[in-house]
Amino acid sequence: MTVTAQMIKELRERTGVGMGDCKNALVEANGDMETAIEGLRKKGLAKAAKRAGNETSEGKIKIVTEGTVAYVVVVSCETDFVARNETFEEMLTKFIEIRKNSDSDEAAIAIAEELKASEYTLKVGENLQIRTLTNNEGAVHASYVHSNFKNGAIIVGNAGADADKLKQVAMHVVATQPQVVSPSDISDEIVAKERDIQLAIMQEDPKNAGKPAEILGKIIEGKMTKFREENALLTQPFVVNPDQKVGDFVGKDAIAAFFRYSI
Repeated sequence: MTVTAQMIKELRERTGVGMGDCKNALVEANGDMETAIEGLRKKGLAKAAKRAGNETSEGKIKIVTEGTVAYVVVVSCETDFVARNETFEEMLTKFIEIRKNSDSDEAAIAIAEELKASEYTLKVGENLQIRTLTNNEGAVHASYVHSNFKNGAIIVGNAGADADKLKQVAMHVVATQPQVVSPSDISDEIVAKERDIQLAIMQEDPKNAGKPAEILGKIIEGKMTKFREENALLTQPFVVNPDQKVGDFVGKDAIAAFFRYSI
């Protein structure tokens, strides 16, 4: 039976074993998938084969900043024990190095997936999922990873931004999960949907019965202004000092973008 690339890919996904070993196993098994899996397990290569579908709700985020570039890797696993061991940290460091030496996220992930399958899945004996492996360029970077290593953020600042203040804003992003940088960044389509929802809620409220459409319209517009401000980073109350808006703390032109990561 002819062994196809699709069969090799399927076996790799099911076992976490490298492409070469998967191809050899399928050839030896004359293309029979289950026999190939059994053969890999007998050789000790498919240690994590039974775990391939297991839930990966634990893991770790690692962010490394070098000059104007920030590198991010997010890998999930099955247990907190594995996420905190030295082998897992070693793997994250290697993945960061792979991204540094790759031309794109896609190329880096492909190489990291091979390394994960051929080495680290076997070492830790758990299902591992590379959720993010990327880099980001900007004039100023600040990052924060929470103590549980499962939530983190990067702030990309404009030239002249205060890096220490940006780091505090990164902590704020992890805590409050804003959607955009400024209120104007929220699309009109999203606002229109929210307006329809809020209008429907108001019309169902007996207290609004008999109110003129003009009054309801003004109330809705007020709600939409608040909706934009609540979901925009710069207009959110700063978690360190709720009496101050984030934009007033860091400067309204200090932030170019932000990225939040979680497991």
